Amino acid sequence: MEISIDIDDPVPLFAQLVTQIKQAVNQEKLAPGDALPSIRQLANDLTMNSKTVAKAYRLLERDGVIQTRGYRGTFIHPEAKKNSTLDLNAWLHATLDDTISKLKAAGITDSEIRIAFSQAMNKKQD
Repeated sequence: MEISIDIDDPVPLFAQLVTQIKQAVNQEKLAPGDALPSIRQLANDLTMNSKTVAKAYRLLERDGVIQTRGYRGTFIHPEAKKNSTLDLNAWLHATLDDTISKLKAAGITDSEIRIAFSQAMNKKQD
């Protein structure tokens, strides 16, 4: 499984991971029962925080794309292909939640965020 992460992409890293694993399942590059790297191994391979990989794995497990079998590891779920259609609504909310958290952590107020989103949306409509 080849995963490439673009740190300049506005899509959060965990969402890039989720999308690429789901695409690999849909393209049959990953089959039911295939083992995935451990969270620590994938984080090391991609030089990213293990919490980011853990978040992606949690979302994939929640969606029934992967399953964790205790100490034996993480594997592609038997129903993964059926469950791996991208849920755009969930992706949108996760992306917005992540962006808003980052903006608030930077000290930007709710009203400033609303104004910035409104201006960005208006700019896209022009």
